[in-house]
Amino acid sequence: MLRYIYGVDLHKFPRLRDTMFRDRAIQFHDRLGWEVSVNDKGEERDQYDALNPLYVIWERADGTHGGSMRFLPTTGRTMVNEHFLHLTDGVRIESPLIWECTRFCLAPDAGREVSAALVLGAGEVMAQFAIEHFVAVFDPRMERIYRLLGVEPDVIGTAGEGRDKIAVGLWEMKPEAWPRTLRRLGISRETSLEWFNAAFSAAAPEKKSILEAA
Repeated sequence: MLRYIYGVDLHKFPRLRDTMFRDRAIQFHDRLGWEVSVNDKGEERDQYDALNPLYVIWERADGTHGGSMRFLPTTGRTMVNEHFLHLTDGVRIESPLIWECTRFCLAPDAGREVSAALVLGAGEVMAQFAIEHFVAVFDPRMERIYRLLGVEPDVIGTAGEGRDKIAVGLWEMKPEAWPRTLRRLGISRETSLEWFNAAFSAAAPEKKSILEAA
């Protein structure tokens, strides 16, 4: 199932939290070779995890991490504005209607449905929080995932070539993407909304807080 969890609440899901940060280390440090920090617990964390982001996490039946993404409003600190301005010709992306999506991570043995689940979760965040776009920096690996799921971004800047190419883009959950994503996951929109509402019906103050901060 999909979990929507703010950073300050991750301690309520210790197994899910710990396996997420360990899977991030495996993907970004071990497999992709990114220059990221891994602590003595084998976890990949960075400064943006300390900003109380919203995590969308696919939780497997045993309570472990299957895949996840991290969201922050662009009215606050973001990676794209602090590290990737060269991709936007120095133009900062700041709007209450745009949130940044980072750390798209899949567990090493994740099935194909997990990518669809994360796209679905992002779509629900967009729809329920009245966000118009997500901004993300991505590589060719993510381009293939976006294309497969019918959520290709509008590219606004690129750098590099081939496997070293990176781009920044804006994307939205268009109406035609919903049925395709739900079909890949094998659930109804009603189930998706149940997952979302279960998270925020018990966390209304936190939801209001992050929206006000945006």
